[in-house]
Amino acid sequence: MSSMLNKLEKVEVRFNDLETQLSDPAVYEDRNKYQAITKERSKIEAIVELYKKYKSVLKNLAENRLLADESDDEISEIAKEEIPILKSEKEEIERELKILLLPKDPRDNKNVIIEIRAGTGGEEAALFAYDLFRMYTKYAEIRGWKVEIMSQHMTGLKGLKEIILLIKGAGAYSQLRFESGVHRVQRVPETETQGRIHTSAVTVAVLPEADDVDIEINPAELKIDIYRSSGPGGQSVNTTDSAVRITHIPSGLVVSNQDEKSQHKNKAKALKVLKSRLFDIAIQKQTDEISQERKSMVGTGDRSERIRTYNFPQGRVSDHRINLTLYNIENIIMGDLQEIIDSLITNYQAEALKATK
Repeated sequence: MSSMLNKLEKVEVRFNDLETQLSDPAVYEDRNKYQAITKERSKIEAIVELYKKYKSVLKNLAENRLLADESDDEISEIAKEEIPILKSEKEEIERELKILLLPKDPRDNKNVIIEIRAGTGGEEAALFAYDLFRMYTKYAEIRGWKVEIMSQHMTGLKGLKEIILLIKGAGAYSQLRFESGVHRVQRVPETETQGRIHTSAVTVAVLPEADDVDIEINPAELKIDIYRSSGPGGQSVNTTDSAVRITHIPSGLVVSNQDEKSQHKNKAKALKVLKSRLFDIAIQKQTDEISQERKSMVGTGDRSERIRTYNFPQGRVSDHRINLTLYNIENIIMGDLQEIIDSLITNYQAEALKATK
C-alpha cells in the first residue's frame, strides 16, 4: 500500500506542476508545448481526482473513529454507523486506483486491423465470417469509429473466405484486442436441407495498426509482383495489371491486394497490412517470453484456441476464457458487444492485479 501511495503522491505533484505550466503565458503561446502538456495532464487527471477523493475518505474515516469514542452516545452511534460505509468506499477506491496505476499498453489507442478468415465448415464458415464482419462493423458504428475494407475475398453465396478491415478510432485496440481467436458457430446452415445443426469455425486476428516508427521495412527485403485482378471463378475484373503481391523475404509473409483499380493504392494497402503483421509478430515474440502465469491471462494472442461459441438454436453466446454466457445472440451479432468486451477487460485487469502482488 505504501508503494501505491508513493506513486499517487508523485502523480499528484506532477499534475500540479503541469497545471502551473499551463498557466504560464509563454507556454500557452508555444502551441506544440501547450498541446504536449495538455495531453500529459489529461492522462493523469482521472488518477489525481480519484486520489483526492481517496484522501477525503481517509480523513472522514479517521474523524469518525475518533468520534466513535465520544462520551456522547448519539454522536458515537452515528460515527460507528458511518465507519463500515467509509471502509467499503475506501476499499473500492483502492481497487480503482490500482487499476488506474497498472502499466498502460502503448498500443491501446492505436487503430486496429482485423483479419477474419473462414475456417472449418466450408460455405457455412464463409457465411459466418460475413456475420462477424458485419458484427464488428456495426460495433464500430456504435462507437463512432470509421471502417475501411483493406481486402476481401467473397464466395458464391455472399460469404467471405477472408476479409481484412482497418478500424480507425480512439481506443480501438484497447476494446477489440481480446477478439483474436477461433470463433465457433452452431446453427442450421442455409445450405442444409434436413435441418441438422452444423458446427463451423472462423479465425479472427486483431492487430494494432503499425506506424512507420513501429516497423521499418527494408525495400531490398521485399519481392513485389504485379498481376491482373481476378474475381470469383477466376474471371478478370480489371483490364490493367493493378493487383499487387508483396513477399517479405526474411519472414516469408505474403500479402496481396487487388481491391483498388490503382496499382499504387493496392501496394499501399498491402504494405500497411504487412507492417501490422510484422508488428504483431514482434509483439507475440515478447509475449512468448512472459511467464506461464501471465500467458494464461485473457489476451495472450493465442489464436489457436477456441475463444467463443455462438449457438443460434439456443440463442446464446459463450466466451470460454471467462465462463461468460449471454442469451441475446441476435443483439450481439448486430454489434452489441460492449458487455462481453467490458467483462474481458475487467478479467484482464483482475489477473494483472494478481500478477503485481
